[in-house]
Amino acid sequence: MNLRLQLDTTNINWDLVVHILQSAGMAYRTPEVHERAFNRSHTVVFVFDDENLVGFGRALSDGEYQAAIYDVAVLPDYQGKGIGKIILQTILEHIPNCNAILYAAPGKEKFYEKENFRRMKTGMALFVNGESMKTKGFTE
Repeated sequence: MNLRLQLDTTNINWDLVVHILQSAGMAYRTPEVHERAFNRSHTVVFVFDDENLVGFGRALSDGEYQAAIYDVAVLPDYQGKGIGKIILQTILEHIPNCNAILYAAPGKEKFYEKENFRRMKTGMALFVNGESMKTKGFTE
């Protein structure tokens, strides 16, 4: 592997972002929606193997003490090779004094626990499609 990090949204193929999210079994929207979301984020990380996009993630933050991490995704063929860890650590380096929260896809909690994330006892959510999120295992 010849990995390269990119910390901005220049020349990103947003169709590939959708493809990677789909391939990883994660929620996705249109390429245009993802482009707007990443462009409005505090921190973005894209990982390429040579010129091929293989993973990414982003954080929303005030840059002072609070942050939320979203859309950490890696192509299935590249999972288990430390790329998700690189994405997560790079995001955290850009929000060093912030508490960071996220919600993991069901079954991916162990990945985040290895990076010292812990389950919250008082986490609450209000989802646009609450019933769907309950069915998927995100809420009670």
